[in-house]
Amino acid sequence: MQATPKKLYYRIGEVCGIVRVEAHVLRYWETEFPGLAPPKNRAGQRTYRPKDIELLLTIRKLLYEEGYTIAGARKRLAQIAQAHAAPAISPAGTAAEKASSRPLGPAHKLSEVREELENILTLLERE
Repeated sequence: MQATPKKLYYRIGEVCGIVRVEAHVLRYWETEFPGLAPPKNRAGQRTYRPKDIELLLTIRKLLYEEGYTIAGARKRLAQIAQAHAAPAISPAGTAAEKASSRPLGPAHKLSEVREELENILTLLERE
């Protein structure tokens, strides 16, 4: 990922270059992610702050690199925010706590989906 330049405010064209997406994608993401709401200046142009750009870079990574859907990325961002707000786990935390805090890979996610679909199929066959 590209480092965020050091300015207070950025126009949408600058942000498009940093995040490497088109302006219409940024505007769409604003409708889908509640934490992303750049204020507008007197001329009505969006003014992105460095924290907005960091969030956009995270969204881009979740969607394009990690393969999340919009809804999945929204949930993952909520988990990340909750983890930052929660008190830190002590170094002597249980193995289950440590295992549950690890991000799940695509293969694990697919196996969970398959297992859930098999459960649904079993329920349907019983009827």
